[in-house]
Amino acid sequence: MTGAEPEAVWSAPGRANLIGEHTDYNEGFVLPFAVQNRTYAAIGRRSDGVIRVTSTFDPTPVEVALVELRALFSGAPGDAVTSGAVPEWAAYPLGVAWAAIEAHERAANRAFGVDIAIASDVPVGAGLSSSAALEGAALAAIDWMWQIGLTPLDMAKVGRTAENIAVGAPTGIMDQVSSFMGETDSATFLDCRTLETSTVDLGFAREGLEVLVIDTRVTHAHSTGGYGERRASCDKGARELGVVSLRDVRMDDLDRAAETLDDVTFRRVRHIVTENQRVLDTVDTLRAEGPRAIGGLLVQSHVSMRDDFEISVPELDTAVTAALDAGAIGARMTGGGFGGSAIAIVERDQLAQTKTTIADAFERQGFRAPRQFTVTASHGLLRDR
Repeated sequence: MTGAEPEAVWSAPGRANLIGEHTDYNEGFVLPFAVQNRTYAAIGRRSDGVIRVTSTFDPTPVEVALVELRALFSGAPGDAVTSGAVPEWAAYPLGVAWAAIEAHERAANRAFGVDIAIASDVPVGAGLSSSAALEGAALAAIDWMWQIGLTPLDMAKVGRTAENIAVGAPTGIMDQVSSFMGETDSATFLDCRTLETSTVDLGFAREGLEVLVIDTRVTHAHSTGGYGERRASCDKGARELGVVSLRDVRMDDLDRAAETLDDVTFRRVRHIVTENQRVLDTVDTLRAEGPRAIGGLLVQSHVSMRDDFEISVPELDTAVTAALDAGAIGARMTGGGFGGSAIAIVERDQLAQTKTTIADAFERQGFRAPRQFTVTASHGLLRDR
């Protein structure tokens, strides 16, 4: 895309969230895993102090002088995108360059112009965090080129800043940690308050299980609409309950919360509190009993997102119901909601029939045919060249 050989190519994976939805920005618990679908960033040096980004999904390159990055992202969150100053996809790689320079003196002192060319096979809008994969691939390439020396956790914080401010999506840090720090055949248990992580063996391959992703092809955008409204509801609930975040609300506090909060805010709070407990229970169950025992927790999570957090859509509900009807061990929507994907834990020898059952259910409902594929827990950031 630039006509020159890259000096390095780095990649980062998308992620699937096994359980723990919308808990991350409430300082709670999550259990995601990196997937095999990846975004690649090829990088080369420039001599003119410009960062130039190109991609396979937009033929028009975007160029910004490094000295202009601060001004570009100094307005309200997402202004650079909503004003049309940069296309949304470009705000991710430009945003991580800006956020790294702002947060790390070593980056500010070592920054110079670069070309970054991006390609990806992470489905966009499917709830597999194509955004974190884009941030990670670009930032890992920049970190290598500028010799900043960021740790994966440093990078996750930079990626979150870029997504929150440069892009304007009010997300937490789960996607970046999972994408950047993933391990093969494992999930990452993350405490979003302390940012402590531990690796949890999934055991899917050993048990003859597949993780089926049902991409409803109903696209969503975290920087607009319901996602921000749900986060505002959580903040309101925490304020009215007198806690720093909903992480501090326990299961036995829910009766008091029901008396204190209006109905909608209470249901938003109840989802977060019960979802945090489900994450802890899923970790314990995986370690004690293995993956066949977690199905009920996944289903409970979906019901909570559908009824209390109200972020599901008919296509997601159809996917989950059809998968369970076909014999899936468990199923739930995954990602921020309002579209995207569901996941189902399926016996390997029942995979083909499960796909057929789901496709038939979508056809009966008059929905667009879903895209169905399996994912495997994979490694995080990698240098590919």
